[in-house]
Amino acid sequence: MLVKKRSTAAGGRHLSRSLSAAVGSVTGATVDRRAFLRTSGLAAGGAALAATMPFGMVKKADAASAAPAAAGAPVKQVKTICTHCSVGCTVVAEVQNGVWIGQEPGFDSPINLGAHCAKGASVREHAHGERRLRYPMKMVNGTWTRITWDQAIQEVGDKLLEIRQKSGPDAVFWLGSAKHSNEQAYLFRKFAAFWGTNNVDHQARICHSTTVAGVANVWGYGAMTNSYNDIQKSKAMFFIGSNAAEAHPVSMLHILKAKEQNNAPLIVADPRFTRTAAKADEYIRFRPGTDVGLIWGILWHILENGWEDKDYIAKRVYGFDDIRAEVAKWTPAEVERVTGVPGSQLRRVARTLASNRPGTLVWCMGGTQHHIGNNNTRAYCVLQLALGNVGVTGGGTNIFRGHDNVQGATDFGVTSDSLPGYYGLAEGAWKHWARVWGVSYDSLLARFTSKELMERTGIPVSRWYDGVLEAKENLDQPESLKAMVFWGHAPNSQVRLPEMKKAMEKLELLVVVDPYPTMTAVLSDRKDNFYLLPAATQFETYGSRTASNRSVQWGEKVVEPLFEAKTDHEIMHRFAKKFGFDQDLFKAIKVNGNEPLVEDITREWNRGMWSVGYTGQSPERMRLHMEHQATFDKTTLRAVGGPCDGEFFGMPWPCWGTPEMKHPGTANLYDTSLPVAEGGGAFRARFGVERNGVTLLAEGSYPEGSPIKDGYPEVTMAMLQKLGFDKELTAEELAVIQKIGGEKIGAVSWTTDLSGGIQRVAVKNGLNPPGNAKARCVAWNFPDPVPIHREPLYTPRRDLVASYPTYKDTKSWRLPTLYKSIQDRDVSKDYPIILTSGRLVEYEGGGDETRSNPWLAELQQDMFVELNPFDANNAGIKDGQMVWVEGAEKGRVKVKAMVTERVGRGVAFMPFHFGGWYQGQDLRGKYPKGADPIVLGEAANTATTYGYDSVTQMQETKTTLCRVTAAV
Repeated sequence: MLVKKRSTAAGGRHLSRSLSAAVGSVTGATVDRRAFLRTSGLAAGGAALAATMPFGMVKKADAASAAPAAAGAPVKQVKTICTHCSVGCTVVAEVQNGVWIGQEPGFDSPINLGAHCAKGASVREHAHGERRLRYPMKMVNGTWTRITWDQAIQEVGDKLLEIRQKSGPDAVFWLGSAKHSNEQAYLFRKFAAFWGTNNVDHQARICHSTTVAGVANVWGYGAMTNSYNDIQKSKAMFFIGSNAAEAHPVSMLHILKAKEQNNAPLIVADPRFTRTAAKADEYIRFRPGTDVGLIWGILWHILENGWEDKDYIAKRVYGFDDIRAEVAKWTPAEVERVTGVPGSQLRRVARTLASNRPGTLVWCMGGTQHHIGNNNTRAYCVLQLALGNVGVTGGGTNIFRGHDNVQGATDFGVTSDSLPGYYGLAEGAWKHWARVWGVSYDSLLARFTSKELMERTGIPVSRWYDGVLEAKENLDQPESLKAMVFWGHAPNSQVRLPEMKKAMEKLELLVVVDPYPTMTAVLSDRKDNFYLLPAATQFETYGSRTASNRSVQWGEKVVEPLFEAKTDHEIMHRFAKKFGFDQDLFKAIKVNGNEPLVEDITREWNRGMWSVGYTGQSPERMRLHMEHQATFDKTTLRAVGGPCDGEFFGMPWPCWGTPEMKHPGTANLYDTSLPVAEGGGAFRARFGVERNGVTLLAEGSYPEGSPIKDGYPEVTMAMLQKLGFDKELTAEELAVIQKIGGEKIGAVSWTTDLSGGIQRVAVKNGLNPPGNAKARCVAWNFPDPVPIHREPLYTPRRDLVASYPTYKDTKSWRLPTLYKSIQDRDVSKDYPIILTSGRLVEYEGGGDETRSNPWLAELQQDMFVELNPFDANNAGIKDGQMVWVEGAEKGRVKVKAMVTERVGRGVAFMPFHFGGWYQGQDLRGKYPKGADPIVLGEAANTATTYGYDSVTQMQETKTTLCRVTAAV
């Protein structure tokens, strides 16, 4: 936490002890903040770092470790993308003689408009950081030892092949990354397929998997519907479980603009009074884990007063009567009993939302990380549907993603339940991608243990350690996990770290591929079969990344990989060569030495990603957008004149057809006011055409210019034939369709036609390739078809368990999953305080990169817990005192107490960015020499507990129980 410092010296004990090793030009036992920042090249000072306005830029800095640039050498400006949150800010790097000497924010970028947050302003240090992992390392008898890349690939490869031979391909877990570019993420999922497993996943599982599944099962695609910029058009803004001011600081430019120019009320619902809540016109404090009750409480007032958009519901929404029946139960008295929010406040909120349309609804991990997270996200969507706020400018559900490419990595299938493009794992999906990859389906099948396992969802990253520790007979795969490959993932971002530690120690092999060693390097007590491999940062390679608003941006290489780091795609090639499938993996991708050509990877995913509309964004089009950022309108994102005229910045998916079609991209999903060819659309018809005799297709609603003035199913060849549009296919397109469909040519759809002809003809004639359906309020394929409230597994409200129980214990995702047996344990007397977690502006994710950055480390030096004064006084705890926070499953952390009314009575908050301590023990000495982060601290997730979403296995971090006691 930020603590009061003397005017001349930083008060944190960690920084003064370790900083001198990181910054050669600053010496002495203490560091003055202004002197430190000035010497480091940050002219604006610490306060401006955290601001979202462009008060200062990072200018030329002489890196002590780098050779001085030749006198008079030209300075080259290179545009790339910030590697932290999902806003997608442009960074303009200044490079001289191959050395990154300074940076500025991208003033032409319509996304960040010349602004940076603290993390963005200091990304140069991420690449040039002295505390990176410099060369491959191997643990030998408990000591880190330097090895060569050839030795690392040989030894790790041999061990993985040995495990594969002995225990099968599913005994290895390939954990990918939201830090990979789209090209690397796509290649990683393809790599796992050629290895022969679906035990592959990445950070989205534990941040927004409940968003993706929940939202996709309402209206077709599980992504942010509008954009940060579009919020400028909002007449009301409702934030729930999102602290954008700290987690996505630059997004506040657009939010505050709406607040000021539209007089748009900002409503923030959060158990904690955050920096975002400080900007709110209305703040709602509610009990963690009661989102559904809160949303239904708002909707109760809307329906009671007839404020819903009846025409919109009739035309574009299915199953709303079922919602009415559920919402009727949530009277103001019941809502207050469950959530703690008085009905009078929610009536005021409901009136505000109803009176100020269009309004946007924003959420983040505060809403997703629950065992009913999919219920939460669907409830948010239903509220917006009731108000008619979806598919309109200024409306939508704007889901702020966490990492710079967590949206893209999810889209490209780095998940245990799908291939790239959300095609799933059924036989048809595998056959589609086999055609794209130029290999036979049978050859892919032969890489798996069985067809059943090829089509079965893998173990999710949220449960990988259960895949190690669970008895083999309880697993839905032949063997337990024997090897774990952490490829760009921080372990401290996951719950139940004591169990993870046990699993790490039981593995036959543990591998980390990362620019920084991460807490994986020190959490376990392994003595051997443990490797650290240095990956290059995204500044040392190039390619595309997808921002939260679905804009796909191209970032150029700033510098060559430093030290002995290698790009992720080169490492994948080296392992593929070792495993013997490199020829098939890179069949259509040129390889220069050991490094695959990025543009060829892009063109390959262009050939296969029809279902999401990732087919129109070629490298050339993306580069053109980055070059001409200034031509794009800063609100609509549409280019006004110039070479990109009429296109939306970054060609947000879906960008239909081939690049030659020049589709502009889709700024706002499901917008019927525009022709499909100009970025319009409709809800996706992915759930059929009717259910129980009721149509699932839109009624009297359609995109502008549609030849069908009503709803219609997804477009297929048979549909084109019926409408007579098949005559417009070229001979080449028809030949591809005939080859795919054979005797069943009519069954070839817009998602499987590799020629792009079906999409081209459909869009040309005003049809939306995914069809035109109603959004559905009832997901009959989910455990709770209508979203309902269920008490958290660890709840202090035992009086509510009978009315709102959790699920029965079950088995899913290859593992037993506990619900009732956890909730039946009443530990609320011993652990009376609700524990929740969240982000800080200074750090990101697991924090290894940002806590290794001296500019950021100076700002936030201690891990802490926020306690309400009432709870602190009852426990005899004073502000700044060291305390133990013990979770309901006995994991405990030693942290500083911050006594504050930001949290309510009975609630405690901890940030989740810290690591390097474990249950009171400082693990700094276990890091490889020189690669320890400047700031260490306890990981909040040592104290968090069991709990997983019923659909996606999202972890339940936002509501568990703990007790806080003074540390002796």
